[in-house]
This record gives sequence, C-alpha cells and structure tokens, in this order.
Amino acid sequence: MDRYCVTFPLVTEIFQDDILDKRFEISRKMYNAILSKVYKRYNCMIETKRYREIKNQIKLSDKKQKVVLYKQLNEIYKEYRLNEYSFHEDIKEMQHHFSSNIDAFTSQKIATRVWTSLKDMLFGDGELVHFKRCGELNSLEGKSNKTGIRFKDKTLLWNGLIIPVKIDETNPYENQAMQDEICYCRIKRKFIKGKYKYYLQLILKGTPPIKVNKDGEIKREIGKGTVGLDIGTQSIAIVSNTDIKLLELADGVNNIEKEKRKLLRYMDRSKRANNPNNFNINNTIKHGVKLTWIKSKRYKKSQNKLKELYRKQADIREYQHQQMSNYILSLGDKFYVEDMNFKGLQHRSKKTEKNDKGRFKKTKRFGKSLANKAPSKLLTLIENKLKFFSKELIRVNTREVKASQYNHLNGKYNKKKLSQRWDDLDGIKVQRDIYSAFLIQHVNDDFSSINQNDCNKDFKEFIALHDKEIKRLGSYELAQALKNVI
Repeated sequence: MDRYCVTFPLVTEIFQDDILDKRFEISRKMYNAILSKVYKRYNCMIETKRYREIKNQIKLSDKKQKVVLYKQLNEIYKEYRLNEYSFHEDIKEMQHHFSSNIDAFTSQKIATRVWTSLKDMLFGDGELVHFKRCGELNSLEGKSNKTGIRFKDKTLLWNGLIIPVKIDETNPYENQAMQDEICYCRIKRKFIKGKYKYYLQLILKGTPPIKVNKDGEIKREIGKGTVGLDIGTQSIAIVSNTDIKLLELADGVNNIEKEKRKLLRYMDRSKRANNPNNFNINNTIKHGVKLTWIKSKRYKKSQNKLKELYRKQADIREYQHQQMSNYILSLGDKFYVEDMNFKGLQHRSKKTEKNDKGRFKKTKRFGKSLANKAPSKLLTLIENKLKFFSKELIRVNTREVKASQYNHLNGKYNKKKLSQRWDDLDGIKVQRDIYSAFLIQHVNDDFSSINQNDCNKDFKEFIALHDKEIKRLGSYELAQALKNVI
C-alpha cells in the first residue's frame, strides 16, 4: 500500500509544551525499560548450549539445512519471548501506570520500535541496540486515527490535549493531501535555538499530490531515458541522454569542524573542572562506578550551540538532497547506480601501511565526508520517489562491472589509483567519474557487465556533453579538485 507523509506545525502554549515534553520523557523511559527486559532474556538465551550449536551449524550448512536450522532458531526466540507481540505484552503492564499520558496504541508503537531495532541484531548483522539518552527520542506515533494520537477538524487530540494545527489553506498541495484517508498520526519535535518545537505528521494513504505552479503547470515530471549515476563520498556524476553533470553533494553544508572542535574542547575542560572526582590520575574517566556529572550553565549553552549546528547542517543537507533528487528524476525513467557499501567506508582501515618515505599512512577513511554529505540518504530519497511512479533504482554489481577500470574502446580493464581522476582513452581525455557513470548507464540486463556496442553508439554524443560540462566547471584542474576522493 502506497503511503506518504505531510508535516504541519503545532500551535502550542507553554503548558502544552511542558505536557508534551513530559510525555516524550515517559516514552523514552518506557523504551529503555522494555529494552532492559529484552536484553535480560537475550543474554540468557545466548548462554544456552542449544542456541550456540545452532548458530555454529548455520555457518557451515548449505541452503536446505539452513531453512531447518532457522526454524529451530525461531522456536528458541519464541521460547525466550523475543518477538514483537511479547514486547507488546511487556509494555502493557507499564502503560497502565502512565495511562493519563500515554495511550495503549502509542505504547505498542514504542514496543514495535524496540523490536525493529532488535530485529537486525537477531536475524542479520546488526549491532547492539543502545538505550535512549535524555532528548534522543523525538517522535511518537499511533496506530490509527481513531484512538490515541488523533487529527480532527484542524486539531490534534491526544489524552486530554487539544492543540491547533497550522494548515495553510492557500496551499493547493496541502488541501489536496487532506482529501486522502489518514492512516495514523505522528508527533515530532525539533530542538531549534534552545527550545523544542512540535510538529504533527499525517501518514496518508495513496500517492502524494502532483505539485503545480501558479499557472497550473506541473512542477516536476519524471523524464524518459536511461540515467547512469556514479556516486562517491562527496560528489556525484550524472549521465543521461540529454545532460551530463559532475556535482558536489550538499555544497551548502558548511565545514563546521573548527567551530565544533572549539565547543568540544571547552566542554571537555568545563566537565573536568566541575567533576574532578570522576577522572583517574591519568585523566581517563572512571569506569565500573555510577558517576554523577555537574554541568555549568555555560556548558549547557555550549551543548545547545552544538545541537543547533548539527540541526542546521541536517536541514540544509535534506533541502539540497530533495532538490538534487528532483533534478535526477527529470532526466529519465530508468536509473542505474553502483551498489556502494557506505557503512564499510566509514570504518578505519585495519591495515597499517607505510608510504614511499617510510611514514605510516593514516588509518582513517571517509567517516566525516559521509556524515557531512550523506550520499546514502540521497539514494534513499531517489528510491522512495521512484516508487510513486512504479519504478526502481537499479543497483549494479560493483565488483563485476568494475566501471572505474573498464575501457569500452578496447574492452580491457586497467586498475587505477584513487588519485588518478582522468582516463586516457586512445588520446581522448575524460573525467574518471563521469566516464564511470557513462559505463554504468550502459549496463546489460544481468547488471554485471557493460554493453560495449551501446557504448560505441553513444560515445560521440557523450564526449560532446562531457566537454560542455568540463567547460562549465572551468578547467580540468577545477573538475579534479571538485572530487579528489571516491
């Protein structure tokens, strides 16, 4: 079933802010209490010999044997009450104590959130689920618009709270969206300039209304043709039949590292000055003892400044990703991209290597770049928007296609260093990332090989558009400086 979300600001008074803040804090404690219960059962389960034997057998078994073993594993999960409905039963007892603040449906959604977080750890390669610290739980939702968190007559109704919702009646998009059936409601909060602001999100059935301009013309339409995308940690190369672009991802996101470092240094000094008993002689934090931290007013102000920096970065990044995704969708109706493991690029390198001068190379990789530019977020936006047109983003096999190494003129693969940003194709100089996007655009239906004949047909047009883009960038050197990492 297709669903989409529309967000409206809530017009709250001070006492309503206090009540909402209290309910978010209660929900956070309920989340942590359920997670604590679940971990106790989980730790008991992983200590059993039966569980450990099945997990070891799964690693050594073929597909048919794995089906049987996974069924046995599911039985163990049921035995230790590690499933969604057991979590609902656990939270039901807690909800009775807070029934004046948290309704049954909202509490069940809190339990579902715990289950969703734990599911990857149980069935996949997910990491340990962390407890929510103060201020980390920032959204609450119901299960329907009939009970619990409800929207009615431009008003939010929730356990005695009656809060007006700010709806722009002159906005045709919002008016058209309100005609669709409401699945459920979500209350979201954002920490803006030292204060929480609250919003209501309506999850609606169907597809989003088509946006039109003042003249009634459609603002954004999906294009026609095949588009190849070569996305890196900081930039993206886009190749279609009509246009070629090499763009920096979220270029409006400022480099806040200096400002962030200053704030963090001050906060560390303040913390040490106000809590000397919480540190060992070697200046490390004491472990194995419950510590209480004294935070000065200036420390709290610095904390809020840091939060505001992160929020601004996130808002700018989200806005620019939305713009770029709309532009990419306007270029075609079939999209290919390499299947990148961005999570792996975040981690430090395990190998310690030396350079030509005998010095050790740095083990850090692309963690900060990925945090600032969020390339995976852009791909997720494109995927979600394509669903409304019954299309999908096709991910090609990176290891088999090897677009960065292939030369379609002679059909050979040549390994290149990351620092080498230009390809020489029999005397024709092409930018490496743009050429990779061109090759990805011409992937065969098996998504593992490149169609050499199609590449040869479209190569002249590609070179013309490629040179036009290089001129726009200013020079080969400027294009090289734009993207000097993956």
